Amino acid sequence: MAVIRKVKDKIKKIIRSKKKEKKPAAKAVKKKVISRRIVKQSVAQTQPVPVRKDMLGINEVAIEKTKFSHPEVRKMQRAMPSDLPGGYGKDRMILQVRDPWWLHAYWEVTLSTWESFKQRFKDIFFGAKKALRVYDVSHIVFNGNNAHRYFDIELGHEATNWYIDAGAPGKSWCVDYGLKLPNGEFVTIVRSNTVQSPLDGPSWVTDEEWMVPEEIFGRLYGMGFGMGHTSPIGKAWQERMKKALFSGILSSPGITSMGSPVKKPLKGRKFWLVVDCELIVYGATEPDAAVTVQGKPIRLRPDGTFTLRYALPDGKQVIPVQAVSSDEIEIRTITPTVSRQTHSSVVVKEEPARTGAAATV
Repeated sequence: MAVIRKVKDKIKKIIRSKKKEKKPAAKAVKKKVISRRIVKQSVAQTQPVPVRKDMLGINEVAIEKTKFSHPEVRKMQRAMPSDLPGGYGKDRMILQVRDPWWLHAYWEVTLSTWESFKQRFKDIFFGAKKALRVYDVSHIVFNGNNAHRYFDIELGHEATNWYIDAGAPGKSWCVDYGLKLPNGEFVTIVRSNTVQSPLDGPSWVTDEEWMVPEEIFGRLYGMGFGMGHTSPIGKAWQERMKKALFSGILSSPGITSMGSPVKKPLKGRKFWLVVDCELIVYGATEPDAAVTVQGKPIRLRPDGTFTLRYALPDGKQVIPVQAVSSDEIEIRTITPTVSRQTHSSVVVKEEPARTGAAATV
């Protein structure tokens, strides 16, 4: 029995010693496994993850599909323009010309301005009518009280623009937007700019500053009627014009003078010179006035202006211009006095004597 016990004790010792030897080896194995896991994780972080064709994300693109293709051009959505605002918070009025007969005006009046007028007129305000007052301010500096004439246009309460039949072309206009009170008084709220409407025909303004030589004028005039230098009719017309010029036929009041009687050139010579002057008288008054020039009545243009062209011979010219108002209460007279004195001279040098030897046969 004692022998068996000894054998068992030895076996237990051997087993215990083997267990002690295995424990550090297991720890070493665990350390190796952990280090391998760390290395694998670091390698996985540095290396790109292969893309699976069947698992593409929203923003991922397969390289093989776009290798030989062009990127898609994205079209920007077109933004629709917004409507213009109904107002800009400022009291103002704009007047513009549509054609010789019509104007167009638009305006804005703020709520604060309307409230101030309500407080000012109280109950009278609600009985007033909104209206436009159109002023004819041609050839004057308008100060609000010196217009040639004016007329009113009554408007609806919601109107913010209006087309105006001016009734006369070639004039300057200014418009007021305001209130017409029950007693007839007109109260201005806003005033427009001043505009000039064009004429409804060719302009009556002529160019007095530039002179056109006779031959150039004849060529232009002849071409305008189909009688240029290349036409036999044109040459005949020019001869008649020259005769008229040198005879003084065209030097009459109201017609532009292109020549004056001068001494005929010497025989055998073609050198010559023509100089003349003309007088232009122009002015303006009320369209309904009666105007006389040198005692003769003249016709005014629709806007009250007039222009006269006269031949200006040597001597003193007195040109009284008189205007009588339509009610024959006021008469105004202006008398320009013009003098002309022309000096002329002709110097002909003797030609040098011709010398030569006569041939004998």
